[in-house]
Amino acid sequence: MEIAPPTNEVVETGSGCGILPSVVVWFCGYDDEFEQGGDEDAEPVEGDALDDREEDDEDDGMSTLGGEFLCNDCCFNILREAEDVLDEDDYELLRDNNINYRPKESKKFKRLKKAQRDENQYGFSEEEFDGSGKGGRTAEETVERTLFDGAAPLEDIAEEEEPMEEEEEDGDIGEEDEMADFIVDEEVDEHGAPMRRKKAKRKKSRQASGVSSSALQEAHEIFGDVDELLQLRKQGLDSSEWRERRLEDEFEPIILSEKYMTEKDDQIRMTDVPERMQVSEESTGSPPTDEFSVVEESSWIHNQLLTGTMPLFGQSGAGSPKEGQDLSINRDDIMRFLDLLHVQKLDISFIAMYRREECLSLLKDPGKQEEEDENKDEFEKTPTLKWHKVLWAIQDLDRKWLLLQKRKTALESYYKKRFEDSQLIYEKTAERRALDEQLFDSIFKSLKAAESEREVDDVDSKFNLHFPPGEVGVDEGQYKRPKRKSLYSICSKAGLWDVASKFGYSSEQLGLQLSLEKMGDELEDAKETPEEMALNFTCAMFETPQAVLKGARHMAAVEISCEPCVRKYVRSIFMDNAVVSTSPTPDGNASIDSFHQFAGVKWLRDKPLRGFEDAQWLLIQKAEEEKLLQVTFKLPDDSLNKLTSDCNEHYLSDGVSKSAQLWNEQRKLILQDALFGFLLPSMEKEARSLMSSRAKNWLLMEYGKALWDKVSVGPYQRKDNDITSDDEAAPRVMACCWGPGKPATTFVMLDSSGEVIDVLYTGSLTLRSQNINDQQRKKNDQQRVLKFMTDHQPHVVVLGAVNLSCTLLKDDIYEIIFKMVEENPRDVGHEMDELSIVYGDESLSRLYENSRISSDQLPGQSGIVKRAVALGRYLQNPLAMVATLCGPGREILSWKLNLLESFLTPDEKYGMIEQVMVDVTNQVGLDINLAVSHEWLFAPLQFISGLGPRKAASLQRSLVRAGAIFTRKDFVTTHGLGKKVFVNAVGFLRVRRSGLAASSSQFIDLLDDTRIHPESYGLAQELAKEVYNRDVEADTNDDEDALEMAIEHVRDRPELLRTYLLDRHIKEKKRENKRETLYIIRRELIQGFQDWRKQYKEPSQDEEFYMISGETEDTLAEGRIVQATVRRVQGQRAVCVLESGLTGMLMKEDYSDDWRDISELSDRLREGDILTCKIKSIMKNRYQVFLVSREGEMKNNRYQHVQDLDPYYHEDRSNRQSEQEKARKEKELAKKHFKPRMIVHPRFQNITADEAMELLSDKDPGESIIRPSSRGPSYLTLTLKVYDGVYAHKDIVEGGKEHKDITSLLRIGKTLKIGEDTFEDLDEVMDRYVDPLVAHLKTMLNYRGRNDYRNGGGRDGHPSGLPRPYGGRGRGRGSYNNRGSDRQDSSYDTPKWDSGTKSGDDGFGSFPDSGWGGGGSKKESDNGWSGGGGWLLALLSLSAFVF
Repeated sequence: MEIAPPTNEVVETGSGCGILPSVVVWFCGYDDEFEQGGDEDAEPVEGDALDDREEDDEDDGMSTLGGEFLCNDCCFNILREAEDVLDEDDYELLRDNNINYRPKESKKFKRLKKAQRDENQYGFSEEEFDGSGKGGRTAEETVERTLFDGAAPLEDIAEEEEPMEEEEEDGDIGEEDEMADFIVDEEVDEHGAPMRRKKAKRKKSRQASGVSSSALQEAHEIFGDVDELLQLRKQGLDSSEWRERRLEDEFEPIILSEKYMTEKDDQIRMTDVPERMQVSEESTGSPPTDEFSVVEESSWIHNQLLTGTMPLFGQSGAGSPKEGQDLSINRDDIMRFLDLLHVQKLDISFIAMYRREECLSLLKDPGKQEEEDENKDEFEKTPTLKWHKVLWAIQDLDRKWLLLQKRKTALESYYKKRFEDSQLIYEKTAERRALDEQLFDSIFKSLKAAESEREVDDVDSKFNLHFPPGEVGVDEGQYKRPKRKSLYSICSKAGLWDVASKFGYSSEQLGLQLSLEKMGDELEDAKETPEEMALNFTCAMFETPQAVLKGARHMAAVEISCEPCVRKYVRSIFMDNAVVSTSPTPDGNASIDSFHQFAGVKWLRDKPLRGFEDAQWLLIQKAEEEKLLQVTFKLPDDSLNKLTSDCNEHYLSDGVSKSAQLWNEQRKLILQDALFGFLLPSMEKEARSLMSSRAKNWLLMEYGKALWDKVSVGPYQRKDNDITSDDEAAPRVMACCWGPGKPATTFVMLDSSGEVIDVLYTGSLTLRSQNINDQQRKKNDQQRVLKFMTDHQPHVVVLGAVNLSCTLLKDDIYEIIFKMVEENPRDVGHEMDELSIVYGDESLSRLYENSRISSDQLPGQSGIVKRAVALGRYLQNPLAMVATLCGPGREILSWKLNLLESFLTPDEKYGMIEQVMVDVTNQVGLDINLAVSHEWLFAPLQFISGLGPRKAASLQRSLVRAGAIFTRKDFVTTHGLGKKVFVNAVGFLRVRRSGLAASSSQFIDLLDDTRIHPESYGLAQELAKEVYNRDVEADTNDDEDALEMAIEHVRDRPELLRTYLLDRHIKEKKRENKRETLYIIRRELIQGFQDWRKQYKEPSQDEEFYMISGETEDTLAEGRIVQATVRRVQGQRAVCVLESGLTGMLMKEDYSDDWRDISELSDRLREGDILTCKIKSIMKNRYQVFLVSREGEMKNNRYQHVQDLDPYYHEDRSNRQSEQEKARKEKELAKKHFKPRMIVHPRFQNITADEAMELLSDKDPGESIIRPSSRGPSYLTLTLKVYDGVYAHKDIVEGGKEHKDITSLLRIGKTLKIGEDTFEDLDEVMDRYVDPLVAHLKTMLNYRGRNDYRNGGGRDGHPSGLPRPYGGRGRGRGSYNNRGSDRQDSSYDTPKWDSGTKSGDDGFGSFPDSGWGGGGSKKESDNGWSGGGGWLLALLSLSAFVF
């Protein structure tokens, strides 16, 4: 049914309008269904009024409802009758049907009214509405008018359309199905409130001229509603607050933090203070800049440096007083440095380069001081990079000082509040209040005097002892957390503090006397005895005088142990004299051998705390945590006696009366409890913490040294002799990464800027097969590599060193180079004649391969290509390549630089990385224009002075947009650097003709391509002018052109500057305060940004060996025990392979102690056998090691030099291992050498021979287990229980195994062989071999005449007359590993029997490589079968013979 459109004509319906009651019922009941989707976009507020429609609509004579025509009068009558039933949703429905009715008392929807009243304020004119009052300009027309006619602004368009919504709905009535959208699903708006879905309708717009309505409708269906687009556009033009809020809504906080997109990051970017300085001040707060604070801090830092707190030397004397005394550090220089740092906001790199005159004593390298003293004319030497350790140490101490002062300030205010609260909460006597005030003043004074964190801790413990946290808030009805009450607080509340005060000197008085700050008055003893006095203080808690005295003594001892002066005195004695001893636990004794990580600290005896100079304590701490070492701290007897006597001297009285002696006895007990119960144990904890801190500081310096050695190396130097000084292009590098096939060996060609030119995959270049097809594929790959190198003409080839295959690959590449030079000499440049192939370490390259930054820089490239690119770039620019991995992901932390770096936290390591990178980057400089063209060269920008990751990223974006920079001034004017940041950074940013600026004709100042700071350009021009005038003997003007000409003149003739007497110039111009700066200016005018890094050196033979093998000097050394797999057995030697891939040679004379009895090694060894050997010698040039496995040599400890590692190493020889420990060690060694197999079968278990016999010990005879063999992965062993205590071991030889890798070897073979019988699998072995054998065994065990056999006849005879299968006396002997280290299940040798035994005898025992063993000890087994096993052996042998 269609709904008729509204009309102004009145339809006659006769009497009334003909409304049926059902219509009224439908209308009144509609509310229940409709309110589910009611429009509640704006929740009505009580008192709002509903606005009417336009007056035109009210004049309509008829309205429609559900297809029926209603006159308004009738509708009003209906509504009046239903007035008590209808609510606002019904009125809304009426308005949708053009029935305008205003409820008399309705005061809702005030906001809707306001919105309609203001509909004309958005730019609509009256002529934009048609005669019916509907639809003005549509959204599409509005966009068209905005874009082409310049009408209403875009941000207002969405608002213009909102008032039209209802009118446009009216225009669509009659075009939809009558029940369209009648049932609606509940939806919610953006605030979560339910909202009614609008009717589905077509947008009705005025038809544009020449455009049909169908065309407009089709466009609308294709492109959608433009209103939504305009609304989004309007939201996008909102304020920046919306953008920031949306970022936080869309992304996780950690992502925003990694990308430096938080509000804090924006603030750091905008603030004109060096970034690293801002980050540091977030935790320390703004440093005080008044003179008193600077003087106080400089004195504290100077004292810390003199006492050796910071390990400046690294290797020697870290933490020793002698170290600090060798430093000629001036305290005034520290004051000036702090002023430059805090007041002028200058970074360390800037101070070290451009404020040298103000802190000369801080610029000396402590490790090279003597060398500098010998060569005082520093400027005549070739400059080198300097690690400004002293400046960094002072900055670190400055941070600690600021944090210390911040903590002290916070504690002062906290103590005041706590003291006031305690006075208010607790009711105290006047005497107690006076004592508390005295204590508080003393604590406050001690806090101000504290100069270290430990001293502040002492003060804090004293305060918490005397003023425990009050129970504030209990009276207000809050819950109180239950607290453990200390014995001290119990005694104090019982009033025993009064007793404790009568013992004599207070803890504070004792501390002052011990520190010699104040001599106490003579102590007067009470006339009454301690017990008589204590009798007055007995109570329910302390019922006897002895209990009272015990509690009071405890209080006095605790107070003494918490007194800062006492702790400081005891601490000084303990730290100077305490010694440490270590001894292994039983587990440690078994685990720590001569090559173990803890071998050097296994037996330390009385080593002083000051003697721990390196990271040795960290190893001790780790070994103690792993329960391998026991560590004891001890104060030597003389020091302990001195400490005790000093305390007694100042705490006991000199009285001789009986009462005085009794009081002194109490005082001695107090001191005994204080020293041994509290002070010395707490000092041990402090000593542990202090030594950990020292060891970490030393380790950090070693970590920094390793990184410094990596990044302070210059690029690979081209061997061309025709390179001019201006041509600083890096070499063209061909990087090669070996691949096993998937991926293939890959060659990547990089231009001089590190960009990828070409990539070549060679899957067959490393083939070693003699197959014709393989040889042809290899030849094809060689031709491709030949063409690749001929086309690109590299200056150097770098080959990633990962395994021994790389040595063969290097030979292949050399072969290609020789062939190229011989066959095409004209096509090959002269630089290819001496083309070098150098090995490169792939450790950093693999980090880059798996980093996020590599995916951004090399999108779409495979992993091996990324690795090769990093390998080549590291050769071109090590600093930039390392800096690339210092981004938000901090992949650089995974670069292994020190064996002990696991003891350092990631933040500690990155702090040191940042320190080293800042020093190197600023001394090397950064070519800005080159970096603009090549993104990866921008990586070091974050380490430039004044910048950081946030400011550097912002500057990089600005520079990339500009394309090039032509003067340093543009950093401020164009690229937004603040003045302070600009001053810090500009001297290290190089502006020259490179990148896009190389082709520009725009003028570039020559001084912008030097390390000369713009503030010193005047000095440089003055010096150049003087040199120029002396050379041309004429005076030049001071205009810019003349000065530029003078600078060009001296740059072209550097010998003029070298011979110029600079000292005389300084004296004439009175520039004594700029002496250091002028020397830098002269050096830079001679050659700007000369590379101060060490020259690249190709890896040495040892370095190549360790790179290729993957080993280190610690993991591969003579005497090391290793496992080797036999690959080939020759007559007098066996060729083995180690786990690292190195080739091991085992000669016959080194195999066994009885090697003379061995005719061929192949009799004992087979391919796949795994041996435990010791390294005899190493041939690094051939990548081979010689091995020895003789038992005598394996037990020899001649390679053990533990005693030489530490002068305090003394092994306790009296502490011998017990027999049980030895047995346990042998068992663990057997387990260590045990290789589990990848076999799944019910009868198979991965256990050793001993474990198999133990498992079968409680089983019935005939039970069996198949297990791995000690002969190697090509064998299995069947262990069968013959009788109690008697077991048989039978070898199963595996065949058809692949020898690709260790995994293939550990799988079961395709064929199994026992003697001459071959089986397909273990099931067949059990069915055809084991089950029949067990059946015969059980039959013979059940033979009724066995007792006659055991008792009848001689040992050499047999009642039945059958000969013994073994001949002679019939006592066979099982075989054992000839090393004797532990019992093995089967022998490497053929079985050895008594003299009467023949190898060709039949029977089970005569099978090849079979062994028999009893359950007894090895000794019993060697002598024969124990008990009555001999007859069983004979029976079983007979059974096997018959079978």
